[in-house]
Amino acid sequence: MKLLRTALLAAALAMPMALPAGAATPDNILVVAQNIDDIVAIDPAQAYEFSSGELVTNVYDRLVQYDAEDPTVLAPGLAAEWQADADAKTISFTLRDGATFHSGNPVRAEDVVFSFARVIKLNLTPAFILAQLGWTAENVEDMVTADGNKVVVKYEGDFSPAFALNVLAARPASIVDEKTVMEHEEDGDMGNKWLNANSAGSGPFELQTYRAGELVRYKSNADYFKGAPKVEGVIIRHVAEAATQQLLLQSGDVDMARNLTPDQIAGMEGDTIKVETYPQAAVHFLSFNQKKDVLQPEAVWDAARYLVNYKGMTDSFLKGQMEIHQAFWPKGFPGSYDETPYTYDPEKAKQILADAGIETPITVTLDVINSTPFTDMAQSLQASFAEAGINFDIIPGTGSQVITKYRERSHEAMLLYWGPDFMDPHSNAKAFAYNSDNSDDNYQATTTWRNAWAVPAEMNDMTKAALAESDAEKRNGMYVELQKEVQAKSPIVIMFQAAYQVAMDQKVEGYVNGATSDFVYYRLVTKN
Repeated sequence: MKLLRTALLAAALAMPMALPAGAATPDNILVVAQNIDDIVAIDPAQAYEFSSGELVTNVYDRLVQYDAEDPTVLAPGLAAEWQADADAKTISFTLRDGATFHSGNPVRAEDVVFSFARVIKLNLTPAFILAQLGWTAENVEDMVTADGNKVVVKYEGDFSPAFALNVLAARPASIVDEKTVMEHEEDGDMGNKWLNANSAGSGPFELQTYRAGELVRYKSNADYFKGAPKVEGVIIRHVAEAATQQLLLQSGDVDMARNLTPDQIAGMEGDTIKVETYPQAAVHFLSFNQKKDVLQPEAVWDAARYLVNYKGMTDSFLKGQMEIHQAFWPKGFPGSYDETPYTYDPEKAKQILADAGIETPITVTLDVINSTPFTDMAQSLQASFAEAGINFDIIPGTGSQVITKYRERSHEAMLLYWGPDFMDPHSNAKAFAYNSDNSDDNYQATTTWRNAWAVPAEMNDMTKAALAESDAEKRNGMYVELQKEVQAKSPIVIMFQAAYQVAMDQKVEGYVNGATSDFVYYRLVTKN
């Protein structure tokens, strides 16, 4: 039986890109149709795209990580245990026994030091995440040190160990095999060129083949410290067109289709195909630029919260794509606030405006990305806000055009979405509840600064206090209170949390798709 499974795996991994029409997928290989042309890099020190995040998560481990069993809980990874000293700003990790890289090399404390220093020294796109810990190319090897099977991490900054741990659970904190990587160094690149075509991880899958814009092949790591994956391999075929993905799934050529449209999803479920829905971390919001005089009164913000037809949208064209969520941190993670106190009530909105002496009609431009579902959302807002005399002139544009206006603070109203860079509530609190310098020349990649909202000093102080709080339960409670404040009094109306739908063969079980692309796991998948 072992020989048969091995032969099937070898045959599957040798399959050409175009499978014969109607061909059944191998029994113990998961075959996925997905658009993966967003990948620019797969080296954990450089990877910053959605699809590359999935690859890194399945191939590499971190000291601490959100894992397949429960992607909302920070769990031990390559570290079996750790101790945090908030006063000394130090976390001491003890590595688990017996963990090995795919090369067979043991995972050493020195590999951890190398991996973190490598990210900082290469200083590629995601390096800023680790640099938040006060690490620089000059000091990182003093801030991260090895002693036997222990790693001591020091950090600088007025924040809690919980924040530091979430930073160390982020993608660029993945641990690479120093010996293997440095065997492939070219011109001082610390193996970057080689790692963008190969891998040197310890994760549940080993990267066997990567061809940009074509194919990713994973092979099961039989020696994984949490046990071997339940399938012997995963093949991800690049299929850009949703219609082609649908045909491949319906014909049995693939087990899973990752990029179907809502219309296709609506007609997919049946005896052989099922659809699973997964909440995502991105929150969608409407915001008002405070450089526009008529958008400055708080009554306009208050009324706006009652002029969004939340249920009307989620029951129709957003069905399956989004759920009502009115706070800046996504549901399903510690520190989230999941109450939704606002409903569509144009009469109440009109009364709020009248009581405040706001003269209507008000005409405001609304920038929106020119694609579905954003244009449909803008049209819904245009209709519902008009009920209270707030008239939106919709200005559609490409994503880059809309974002450019947002960064320039030249918009009036904006319909956009926001996702965290890493799974710590401060990642979004900084974006939605902090702006200590609202001057035009103090560019900040936050929704507050981009909407020219001078956040009240009390809210800025709350944000800094939550970041610094060392007690995890108390810290989460502080973020809940902060979300209530933003929800009640800000020019940013948070409306929805995104959802992601995946169609798959009925026999596929155990697929886990967490709130971000970094939380996509194939380790528990079975095909029964």
